[in-house]
Amino acid sequence: MTKPPTVEDVARLADVSRQTVSNVLNAPDVVKAATRERVQRAISELGYRPHTAARALRTRRSSTIGIHLDPYAGGVSGVVLDRFVHALTERAGERGMRVLLYAARTPEEELERMRELVERGEIDAIVLTGTFHGDPRAHWLLARDVPFVAFGRPWGEDDVDAPAHLWVDVDGAAGVRAATRHARRSVEDRVAFLGWPSGSGTGDDRERGWREEMHAPGLRLVAEEDVAQARAVVAAALADGEAVDAIVCASDTLAIGARLAATAAGREDLEVIGFDNTPAAEALGLSSVEQLPEQVAEGVLGLLMGETGSSVVARPATAGSAHVLVEPRLVLR
Repeated sequence: MTKPPTVEDVARLADVSRQTVSNVLNAPDVVKAATRERVQRAISELGYRPHTAARALRTRRSSTIGIHLDPYAGGVSGVVLDRFVHALTERAGERGMRVLLYAARTPEEELERMRELVERGEIDAIVLTGTFHGDPRAHWLLARDVPFVAFGRPWGEDDVDAPAHLWVDVDGAAGVRAATRHARRSVEDRVAFLGWPSGSGTGDDRERGWREEMHAPGLRLVAEEDVAQARAVVAAALADGEAVDAIVCASDTLAIGARLAATAAGREDLEVIGFDNTPAAEALGLSSVEQLPEQVAEGVLGLLMGETGSSVVARPATAGSAHVLVEPRLVLR
């Protein structure tokens, strides 16, 4: 059986001291860029992985990132978070970190679970998902100086120039803007938007992309995240004779409902574009905006650990470096 590579092996190959290798792993900012790159090449070439248990004893860190596992609720769009958690776990493992999933059915229960994990020293940082206006989880973590990054912006008045905390998000407005632009190439201004009721940060952001791309006011339809309700709303609009030749939707769930309504009304020509690029949209041949959750995972780890670091580094939410905005891509079918 081949002996796994050690810190000494990395130091020898990179022609540096053992302490320099340790600094690259635990405090990369103190190492010169050229030296850091040489050590990283040696780590990659040897396939070296830091020993998590030994590092925990030495640094009093758990080498673990906690993330809430959302309750299973069925539906179409849960696959996006599944892909994100999978990518986060895989990429964290490449940096010698683990991901701990914890369950909670209510915000109050989640706060209690976070408190237990932090007080017991079981995690070094937390990744929040499903952020919303006035999120109490973010306030709790900020008050206790617990390192965290949110998948989802703080939804404050200015999340970029005056960020409340570190965050990574998908540029929903850019994705819907691209979808609307594509639709307008063939139907000009007869592009409707099917979104959620106003007040959802994510939904309002996606709707903004549609409004910015349209040169004239268009038809705005509203439905909850439900296929049957989306189908009924679109069916009613078509029955009323609304002039619409394309519908851009805030999610694939809404898009599926819109497609079913168009088919039932004999409007096979009606272009429907979703958001999330789920397997369901692919199976139905629907164009959709893909969020690229793997890039979100990279952004989260970059903010938590630095570009190549192997441990959590606390950093302030400084304008210009506190967020990563991932631009999604339009997948046409």
